[in-house]
Amino acid sequence: MAMAPDTRSPAPGAAGKAEPPLTAGLRAKSLALRWDTAVVALLIAVFLVGLGTTDGFSGSGNLAFAFNDISEVALIALPMTLLVVAGEIDLSVGSMLGFSSALAGALWNAGWAFETIVPVVLVVGILGGLLNGWLVTRVGLPSLAVTIGTLALYRGLASVVLGSDAITDFPSKYADWTANTTTVPGTFLTYPIVLFIVLAIVTAFVLHSTSFGRALFAIGSQEDAAFFAGIRVKRYKLLLFVLTGLLSAFAGIVFTLRYGSARADNGTGYELLVISAILLGGIDFDGGKGTLAGAVAGILLIGVLRNLLTLNDVPGEVQTVVTGLLLVASVLTPRIIGAVTERRQRRAASAAAPTT
Repeated sequence: MAMAPDTRSPAPGAAGKAEPPLTAGLRAKSLALRWDTAVVALLIAVFLVGLGTTDGFSGSGNLAFAFNDISEVALIALPMTLLVVAGEIDLSVGSMLGFSSALAGALWNAGWAFETIVPVVLVVGILGGLLNGWLVTRVGLPSLAVTIGTLALYRGLASVVLGSDAITDFPSKYADWTANTTTVPGTFLTYPIVLFIVLAIVTAFVLHSTSFGRALFAIGSQEDAAFFAGIRVKRYKLLLFVLTGLLSAFAGIVFTLRYGSARADNGTGYELLVISAILLGGIDFDGGKGTLAGAVAGILLIGVLRNLLTLNDVPGEVQTVVTGLLLVASVLTPRIIGAVTERRQRRAASAAAPTT
């Protein structure tokens, strides 16, 4: 693995020289950090509204359900965060979840042992991510176009594998592990959420405390500069697509066991939820900016808000509208703040400039 370049600021007198890509990426985090704070404040506000207006909202059973209900979105959002930081995106994650669910159901219906089904499904997820990554990094196609295509491809494969059937009666010893009512003793946390917490800690360490993570910020900020600095851009991106496919397939298994049903249309629209959560958390769609803490806050905000709306009998269509509005706000607001801040800085610099 190639080491990332030095992240220290230029020495005095180096004004006018090109800023190292990693330094640019790290300095760009200041706006994201402020946005993180706003998202956390909004999360607390929504939670307090739920406490004051909705009976049973704060019950341990409801909290377990609320967080477990977004477990698949949360798992997929981890590698997706890394991918967006590196300046790419994967819109096929919901379809990969559905394809994995359909494949698991078809193999179970064919008499396969579930212990054999899981690794097969995970390998399929890896291959799907590898296809996305190969088309982007080796063929040179834009990830948005590629993953729109594979979104349709994987959903079509799910329909071919399972058709309109629904496969049920999965082994209870695994289904119980993902159930909304099965929690870690002494807590309201379900096992999928505990797994997410562990993976989130690892992901945060990798993104913010290793040369690999610093390289991702460099790639997202200035890909060409990162390449000429010795970062293996294509290899890093390919790995991220593979990880995203793998976690999407695993999320498909969790989804199947949690609902006790494998269907070809499982996970429809989940790509919107994943993208909404991480962009709401301050991960810049252009790459190079954001923190994993912000992404986690965005995930929790989506989950708490959905649960609150459900408890108040808000229709699913309205919830989709709310999610879409949050997505638009998450993209526009940081840019508006950044534009206003930049304008103020230019005015201040102009006012401070000596007159001749």
